Amino acid sequence: MTVPNAERLRSCALVINECQNGMTNPEFASNEGLAGECAKRGVIANIARLASVCRELGVPVIHNTIVLRPDKFGTGATCLLLGSLRKKAAMTEGNAAAEIHPELTPEPDDVVMVRRGGLTPFHGTELELLLRAEAITTVIFTGVSTNIGIPGACLEAVNRSLTAVVPHDCIGAAFPEAQEFQVKHTLPLLATVTESESLIEALRAARQS
Repeated sequence: MTVPNAERLRSCALVINECQNGMTNPEFASNEGLAGECAKRGVIANIARLASVCRELGVPVIHNTIVLRPDKFGTGATCLLLGSLRKKAAMTEGNAAAEIHPELTPEPDDVVMVRRGGLTPFHGTELELLLRAEAITTVIFTGVSTNIGIPGACLEAVNRSLTAVVPHDCIGAAFPEAQEFQVKHTLPLLATVTESESLIEALRAARQS
């Protein structure tokens, strides 16, 4: 794993992607593999600690969620994954499954973004606009999934001339093999892959320098 560059972390934000009950909480999730892996590896607790440190250091914390309208309007079944979300209907407004995991309940100064479709936090949201307005050049991506959402977010960040950082213990996949493959082979091509404690040390160093 790589130690994050403290210089790049002087202007950064934390994005927590799709850490909703239906994705990451075994009590609600229809995707038992993903929620089970997150629980087994302590992903939510790791994100909660990282988010707490970010708030302490003045690093913006941004939650990105996917929440379907009750009538599903605007969420096209353009791929198998979105089609499954639309069919199961768990991630709709008013459903407990669509709510953010209780261990990651947003603080008053956090930013919460809701999108109706697509597979990455940049799609149909103000994320890029807000990052540009705050002169943020590095984005720390956490959450789910390591299979699609996290590498997709990193790719979109790179396409926008932003730097991506991924703490591997703060992301979850639907099965262990996907986590291992993406962390070893895909994500290092797009982002600085690290772990949360090293990242926290680097964030503190960036703020002290």
